[in-house]
Amino acid sequence: MKNKYKWLMLACLPMLSFGQEIKEEIINDQDSIEFLASDKIHLSDIIIKGDFFTDPTFTIEVNNQDKKAVQPKNVADLFQDVDGMSFIKRGNYAIDPSFRASQYEELNIQYDGGVKAMHACPNRMDPVTTHVLPEDIDKIEIIKGPYSVRYGANFGGVINMVTNKPDLGDLGISGDLKAGYESNGNTYLTATGLKYVANKFHLKGNLGYRDFGNYKDGNGVEVPSAFRSTDYSLGAGFSPSIKHHFMVNWRQSFGRDVLHAGLPMDTDSDDSSIFSFDYYADHLEGKIKQVAFKAYYSFVDHVMSNSLRPSFNKMSAISEVEATTYGGKLEAQYVPNESLKLYLGADMFNVERAGTKYMIKKLDMQGNPIANPSTMESDVWQDAYVNDLGLFVEANYQFKKPLVLKAGLRLDFIESKPELVAENFKQIYGELDTYHDTNLSGHIGLKFSPNKKMIYELAIGQGVRSANMTERYINYFTVGQDRYNYVGNPNLKPEINCQVELGFKNKARLNENSQIKFNYGASVYYSMIENYISAIIDPSLATMMAPDVKTYINVEEAYKTGFEFFVDTQINPSCSFGTSLAHVYAKNKDFDESLPLLPPFTAKFNLMYEQDDFGANLKFRALSTQKNLATSFGETETPGYGIWDFEMTYMPIKGLSIGGAVQNMFDKAYHNHQNFSFVNQSDFGDVPINEPGRNFSIFTRYSF
Repeated sequence: MKNKYKWLMLACLPMLSFGQEIKEEIINDQDSIEFLASDKIHLSDIIIKGDFFTDPTFTIEVNNQDKKAVQPKNVADLFQDVDGMSFIKRGNYAIDPSFRASQYEELNIQYDGGVKAMHACPNRMDPVTTHVLPEDIDKIEIIKGPYSVRYGANFGGVINMVTNKPDLGDLGISGDLKAGYESNGNTYLTATGLKYVANKFHLKGNLGYRDFGNYKDGNGVEVPSAFRSTDYSLGAGFSPSIKHHFMVNWRQSFGRDVLHAGLPMDTDSDDSSIFSFDYYADHLEGKIKQVAFKAYYSFVDHVMSNSLRPSFNKMSAISEVEATTYGGKLEAQYVPNESLKLYLGADMFNVERAGTKYMIKKLDMQGNPIANPSTMESDVWQDAYVNDLGLFVEANYQFKKPLVLKAGLRLDFIESKPELVAENFKQIYGELDTYHDTNLSGHIGLKFSPNKKMIYELAIGQGVRSANMTERYINYFTVGQDRYNYVGNPNLKPEINCQVELGFKNKARLNENSQIKFNYGASVYYSMIENYISAIIDPSLATMMAPDVKTYINVEEAYKTGFEFFVDTQINPSCSFGTSLAHVYAKNKDFDESLPLLPPFTAKFNLMYEQDDFGANLKFRALSTQKNLATSFGETETPGYGIWDFEMTYMPIKGLSIGGAVQNMFDKAYHNHQNFSFVNQSDFGDVPINEPGRNFSIFTRYSF
């Protein structure tokens, strides 16, 4: 059964010839060269293309990542300015993005329109954001809810990180060199990238190295947070004509000596490899205008231990775990007439995990050394796998010029099973067979633009998410923000998110003769969640080695509601001021408490000054006290705070930019509500991890 979906996907491979057999226009080679020299080929990795007709409803696009004056630590740091986005922090490396209080597999996080690299560690020491070089990210695209079915199962939103592609108009060799330093932690990084573009093909490569030390918080307390990482990526593209494009990408990441203040162990090594292949046919004749195929494979090898923790003196522990992820997508755009575009396709996503935890008990119950300690072994993932085969159709219909209807349906066939079931897990659930879910998702939405500056949007969507591997099959492992051991539940029902959203965007000028311009917008949403997956204490599962145990259950009723608002004011061509507000409220009706990891009300303000060769940005971020708590997860009230940052960039000559920044200017001691607490640390109690104190940084970039 494990290989069933593999063969179904492989059976689709011959369909590639379908795209190649479609009738093409007869064009000469010179025409082909002229086209390739003036266009940037994006293949099928772009979700948001600036097309009112085809772009999904309620999207966010974050561009110009290279202009950041403060170097990011990993990809998650690129999300800092996104309204509604917050972060789950276990240290300074393993940072998970959270959007509107949706996190982990509730968000569909991917690269280039579908590539995934799932974590191997049950504690998420290696989330997807750690496996790609931040300097390789060109822009970030977000679909803010279950408003598209084309990019995999979508429960609470899609986050697509688009990697750099060469501009095919820049023939020849180009590249850049980057270096940066941060004072708080004595941190430095280096990175370089090269691109070569010819008429019909291109090559690219990136290489980066980071060495981050322990930072100090606003109280001057050193937080265990050091890490080292080396990343590189290689890519090649070939376009034999203006209608057919091929691309392959290979990337690897190597993390070493990563300290996780909020987890019971640290990372000794974390190695990941990702391969992807894309084929894209465009400008085709007939009713089928586009055909896209994508395939990818990733492998993560993760080793963690408690060798630097106080518990090591009593019991040494080391876990060796791995994750294999592979999948693909085949999609065609069918255009029966000028008013209707249909996207029909199939995709597959598969993840397999395995691993063993080795423990050596060194002291007996009285604290005396054990003469001949034995090694105990436990299986971490029970050699489990999860397959998802999805079929989808999505339509864009233009009633008349300013009104577009968007609708889609998706059917996911989920298959999961642990291949090596632990005896203690069998005692709880008996013999385990293959589990199957059939999930139906869909959406319908309207976009209305009465003029070129105003857009109204309305969307209703249903996203369905089957339980992930941790929730199904984890076997006595501490995986949450509390200290409990967790036991999976293979009988969980899929979560269902029914979400409705209304919003608008507008651009205006103070008056016809004024330089002052406004760009503003807002959206409000309500989300009703059925079968929400949570966890409860189960005393019947307690053992001598694990006296405090939780297991996963379905909560019948929960909901979320919230809003985002922004206004950007351009005072003159060089100076602008921005304000944004974001708030989400959530309720677990069964437990009569909040959903866990709920971010507080957030307000952001920034004052920018920008010339061709100089820019400055003063930022202020304020978060309110969070009193809406999930007490069953041990959450406590988090105080509000306000933080000032300042960034500046200067270009003394063409191609050279120098950036400087001061983060947390007034050295405030603070922590976010979603930060984990210190675990198994000799100098810290059970208190949340504080964010870094004042930090000075410098960042240089030379492009050629």
